[in-house]
Amino acid sequence: MDVLESRIAEWRAYVGRSRTVAEPDIDELETHLRDQMADLQAGGLTGDEAFLVAVKRMGDIDGLSREFALEHSDRLWKQLVLPSKSESDSGRNSNGLIEALLFAVAAAITIQIALRGDGWSGDPSPWFARNVSLFVLPFLAWYFAQRRKLPLRQSLPTAAPFVLGALVMNLYPFDPESSTEMLAALHLPVALWFAVGYAYVGGEWRSHERRMDFVRFSGEWFIYYVLIALGGGVLMGLTLAILEPVRAGLGESVIEWVIPSGAAGAVIVAAWLVGAKQSVVENMAPVLTMVFTPLFALMLTGSALTYAVTGLGSEFDREQLAVFDALLIVVLGLVLYGLSARESSQRAGFMDVVQLVAVAAALVLDMMVLASMLARIGDLGFTPNRVAALGLNLVLLVNLLGAAWLSLRLLTGRATFDRLARWQTRYLPVFGLWAAGVVIVLPPLFAFGS
Repeated sequence: MDVLESRIAEWRAYVGRSRTVAEPDIDELETHLRDQMADLQAGGLTGDEAFLVAVKRMGDIDGLSREFALEHSDRLWKQLVLPSKSESDSGRNSNGLIEALLFAVAAAITIQIALRGDGWSGDPSPWFARNVSLFVLPFLAWYFAQRRKLPLRQSLPTAAPFVLGALVMNLYPFDPESSTEMLAALHLPVALWFAVGYAYVGGEWRSHERRMDFVRFSGEWFIYYVLIALGGGVLMGLTLAILEPVRAGLGESVIEWVIPSGAAGAVIVAAWLVGAKQSVVENMAPVLTMVFTPLFALMLTGSALTYAVTGLGSEFDREQLAVFDALLIVVLGLVLYGLSARESSQRAGFMDVVQLVAVAAALVLDMMVLASMLARIGDLGFTPNRVAALGLNLVLLVNLLGAAWLSLRLLTGRATFDRLARWQTRYLPVFGLWAAGVVIVLPPLFAFGS
């Protein structure tokens, strides 16, 4: 069965779930669907395009088709079945490239203005480091607000976190080079990313499907941004090699202008690529998760066993704790991206076992890190870094415990994939609130110093 016939069969099966639609009616509707497709293909559309448009035109089952699209929200073609609001999301008259480039240029110019106004001579000042996310992410949120055509009442919740972040980062009396300043600068982009997410989902943050869309977007955006960065690195290396013989230092001068602007503009361009080239990444996502999930599961299991057997788990130093925290975040990101790339109707299989092993090993390591961290706090007391790290590990611990329990129930047939996915999407705001707490609450607790 080819892909098109498979889609028609899936659509037919979904329509057949309704008790109000009898089998002869389904046959008639399918005949009507195929007639529509034949007419559309005769007009020059491809088979896939004809299927999308024909489903959209099936007015008698519009409600069922819409539900079908929502249940399969990870499919790109849902945008042609959902109501007109989603049509405006994808841009009916434009793929949004010009608009994206305008926002990218605006972000790049803002970065340059901030750098020059800060008197940049190669190393960014603490003020710039604190505010750098405020120079870029508002443009990404604005871009999505424009694409989603958010009304004013929904635009205000998008803008509020950026205004609050700007006030906190510039009015708090941070001690020079203090831990609270560094922590606030590191966690502000995390908190603001959720404001971007609100704009991305068109204000529909309560929707499980739309939250999962944002999880998927975040993973795909990261892939494209890394690819752009790698390409930019090659370009900059060649630029240095070409310009250096012309005049000593010329290449470095060009790069000082290009790298900050390129890094800022790429944030918007990568977001546009996610939408414009989504089908490419949808093919990459399952491959990436199939390759890296087993590798991380193996590495995590080996690390957990090694540290547990040797007793080194109680002797983590500060650098090791930071490394393990970063590792746990990567594992969580991999789990989330794997969930977003999976078919909701797919049965539990080998990859679910591998993911459970990875989560279980991550849990063991997280508990070791927590035990070591609590011991350090007992010996040396609280500091901003220790409080932030402790909060992160507790947030991760709860998330991983829930994921492990639901994954086990999924494998034993006592829970559905939907429950596991909903656990993760409902937990997302906890990460945003934790990051916001580090930015807003932690500095005053430690008198803006330490």
